[in-house]
Amino acid sequence: MRALKRSTSTAAILAAVAGTAALATATPASAASYHCTTSSYTVDDPSFNPDSDNWDFDVKLCAKRSGGYVYTTARVNWDGPYSAPKNRFATARFHLQTKRSVKGTDPVVKYANYTGLKHALAHSSSNGNGSYETGTLKHRAGSSRYLADGYIELDWAGDGKGYRKPLIFRASPRV
Repeated sequence: MRALKRSTSTAAILAAVAGTAALATATPASAASYHCTTSSYTVDDPSFNPDSDNWDFDVKLCAKRSGGYVYTTARVNWDGPYSAPKNRFATARFHLQTKRSVKGTDPVVKYANYTGLKHALAHSSSNGNGSYETGTLKHRAGSSRYLADGYIELDWAGDGKGYRKPLIFRASPRV
């Protein structure tokens, strides 16, 4: 009888430890995940004219709600000309926006300009490829729905025209 109690106690302890380990590795039910949309835009380099001089941008705009806040972020991937000069852009930035979703035009509730995009573009791979991630915007969320939106602005080096027409991408789903 004593052996039965000992093995029952051992089994109960092992079950408790296994249950605790399972809880420790499980993701919380309240953990929010980002809701994202990816869209593309191709732009021609106005002063560069080999066979392949386009810059193909893919932007993933993401938003999530968690703990009474909305978080927005973006990731930019590109495939540029393999022989583009390192200093092709005088400036470049990604303009990230958190918007409140309403009927009509969605108002911007928070935004930031991420100028690190210029550095990332200048340090593309030898094939002209690269990526850049913005920071994350955090905004206290009310009962409204929100989304991430954004665009790229490029100032081509040497043309004296400043930022050209923004490269617009599709907004994230509403959260």
